[in-house]
Amino acid sequence: MFTGIVQCMGSIRAVEARGGDLRLDIDAACIDAARRQLGDSVAIAGVCLTVAELKPHGFIADVSRETLQHTTIGEWRAGARVNLEPALRAGDALGGHMVSGHVDGRAELVARSGDARSQRLRFRAPPGLERYIARKGSVTLDGVSLTVNEVEGREFGVNLIPHTLEVTTLGQATPGAMLNLEIDLMARYVERLQNSNL
Repeated sequence: MFTGIVQCMGSIRAVEARGGDLRLDIDAACIDAARRQLGDSVAIAGVCLTVAELKPHGFIADVSRETLQHTTIGEWRAGARVNLEPALRAGDALGGHMVSGHVDGRAELVARSGDARSQRLRFRAPPGLERYIARKGSVTLDGVSLTVNEVEGREFGVNLIPHTLEVTTLGQATPGAMLNLEIDLMARYVERLQNSNL
């Protein structure tokens, strides 16, 4: 589990195709070495991946075809900046919301505008996911926990404060960019319970 509070930005050192899936070499020197041990989970741009091999100042992670289908990882190239968050541990502060790192789909940034010292960003959710997004609810975009300001059809808006703009990759996102979207975990379970015959 994660919180959606990005700890730092790392980068992709290499992307290697392996029999239909991928292997990533990630520079994660900004995460304490004790939080990136073999077998640990790390959210990389919101995607929960496992540390498969340790490397100086980073690690290797394997990416399945299922993950490639629902995330932006297939578009990543060496040098790309990514938001990083190690898995939540007992006693850690829960500053965002409960995030699984299981991305639901890709959201498109359709507009961006200034709002005092903040920025307002408007996204378009993939078809079918809009029903899980609620005004004043939570979403995760590229691993960043955000509050939804408004919803209209498949489009929804969020606000980025100066701190978020500075310490995450969202500060550089431009219209047309695709970001990893995770809906609120509770929405999934509420729908499952409502549709259950139990």
